[in-house]
Amino acid sequence: MKIKEHINQIINDALIKTSIELDSVSVTEATKVEFGDYQFNGIMPLAKILKRNPRDIATEVISSIKTNGAIVKVEVAGPGFINIWLNDEWLSSQASTLLADERLGITTKENPTRVVVDYSGPNMAKQMHVGHLRSTIIGDTLANLLTFLGDEVIRQNHIGDWGTQFGMLIAFLEELEDQSGSENLRDLEQFYKDAKGRFDVETDFATRAREYVVKIQGGDEHCLQLWKQFIDISLGHCEEIYEKLAINLSRDDVRAESFYNDRLPLVVEHLDKMGKIEVSDGAKCIFIEGDEVPTIVQKGDGGYLYATTDLAALWYRSEVLGAKRISYVVDARQAGHFKQVFHIAKESGLVDKDVLLEHVAFGTMMDKSGKPFKTRDGGTVKLADLLDEAVIRAKDAITAKDEYDTESLDELAHIVGIGAVKYSDLSINRESNYIFDWDKMLSLEGNTSLYQQYAYARIMSIFKKYDGTIGNEIKIGDEVEHRLVLLLIRFEDILQKAAKDASPHQITTYLYSVTTLFMRFYESNPILKDGIDEATRGSRLAIASLTAKTIKRGLSILGIGVVDKI
Repeated sequence: MKIKEHINQIINDALIKTSIELDSVSVTEATKVEFGDYQFNGIMPLAKILKRNPRDIATEVISSIKTNGAIVKVEVAGPGFINIWLNDEWLSSQASTLLADERLGITTKENPTRVVVDYSGPNMAKQMHVGHLRSTIIGDTLANLLTFLGDEVIRQNHIGDWGTQFGMLIAFLEELEDQSGSENLRDLEQFYKDAKGRFDVETDFATRAREYVVKIQGGDEHCLQLWKQFIDISLGHCEEIYEKLAINLSRDDVRAESFYNDRLPLVVEHLDKMGKIEVSDGAKCIFIEGDEVPTIVQKGDGGYLYATTDLAALWYRSEVLGAKRISYVVDARQAGHFKQVFHIAKESGLVDKDVLLEHVAFGTMMDKSGKPFKTRDGGTVKLADLLDEAVIRAKDAITAKDEYDTESLDELAHIVGIGAVKYSDLSINRESNYIFDWDKMLSLEGNTSLYQQYAYARIMSIFKKYDGTIGNEIKIGDEVEHRLVLLLIRFEDILQKAAKDASPHQITTYLYSVTTLFMRFYESNPILKDGIDEATRGSRLAIASLTAKTIKRGLSILGIGVVDKI
């Protein structure tokens, strides 16, 4: 339910009744119970315009607000704030309706937006490492969220498969006796190092590698066959990681650099026709006011750069795919690049002005000492190794492991371990650097996935002990229940805000608030204890059920599973 929108409308109607118009009505959640559930602070800027006392205006507004529906009480506070209390009966009715709905009352867009989410982007010459983790997790969550809210989401995995290094790699691949290449490519890092070693010291090999680049780009059938084989095996390694992480990327979502190859000269031609190109030292450049360094779209030798490919991709996604929002989930260090590319795309007409282009930037993964996350010997941490370790550590963190057989324990450890890695990343503002801490992410305390999963499991244990039917009728009985139900009803508002801002941490922050408040409710309001009347027990069971469904739905958007017992 869009509860904030509902209250905004009530305030807006009151303003209209008092002949006052406001361009933007916005309420905020009150931070203290005594200040109400919501607060409207739009009177202050209005008073300056009308040159009136803000408290007088606020008093006039609240006189037009009915207190026999959603709102039970309003009052003027401070210099002109309006504090709002919601009716328990109204909240109970809304919560009961949400509980009876599979989607928890969360609507889907009547007019969905077609959105392209570009994320993951592994390097075809190497195994995926921790540097790919944040893009993959954040991007997948954003795509899940937008899909759930009703947008038409097109996932895109932009991989680098076109360039000089591929001549080197394919020349080396051709020399292998085993043409399947599977065994030789099992460790892509070593394969790349071996090929690079040959390239650096053997003139004949280097010459042959460069010839392969020309042949690949020229469409040579044999070279393309080897190239496709290498890409296929490389993607196979990526798909193993995606499966472990429960990432919703498939081969159909791959849009490699080579996909846009035919469009590159057309991009340059279009920019030239629009009068955007200036030639500098033989290179075709675009100079943007305020930027000292120009954007090169074609080198003097005729070669193209990353900017050209990204412009071609934007053009394709806007013109062919019809996207109205294009989100690039790429680390913050690329901010300057995307600022230039987005500016050029809009100013040149490659992308329509009404298309939202956004760089969903994120910070660097760091270790506890605040340095970039590396292996003990200073090498790059392979993502496969990190995920395997997460599962091993999760098994140690499971308190009820003695109650499982080996297969079930392994499955549970996978859900907990992978969930811990994903949630830990998503629980912070994506633009911040991220401290990777095993102990913190697998803790039963604090804002962790394990804390969420534990709360869900606790609720499931209540249901197992109860031998009756869990209904949908909620009747708020005290302040704790009021706060919890109000928080649960706010779920849709949170999801909408997280989608608008492309900020998954808003969901994790909300879930942590839900589980924390539920634990308080669980301690203060017994559910199965003897002596509780059936109506109260039924309502508390329903509140617990709505809590569990909210946790499960929220975690599922994050790509994290729940368990009945930990």
